[in-house]
Amino acid sequence: MSTLKDAKIGQTVTVTKLCGEGAVKRRIMDMGITKGTEIYVRKVAPLGDPIEVTVRGYELSLRKADAENIMTA
Repeated sequence: MSTLKDAKIGQTVTVTKLCGEGAVKRRIMDMGITKGTEIYVRKVAPLGDPIEVTVRGYELSLRKADAENIMTA
């Protein structure tokens, strides 16, 4: 399985699973990222951190560490 961190700019991916423990997983879910949600990768910073994505009609910046916890298809 791939993670959101592996997605390329301009790619739309679907969340298949959220990893992580407790507060980390809860924070990701509070941002609107849940199983089955489509995520569009808009930009990636020059050094790869953060990643700017569009989720449920709004723009969001995620750290690479958080993106590694989001499994995609």
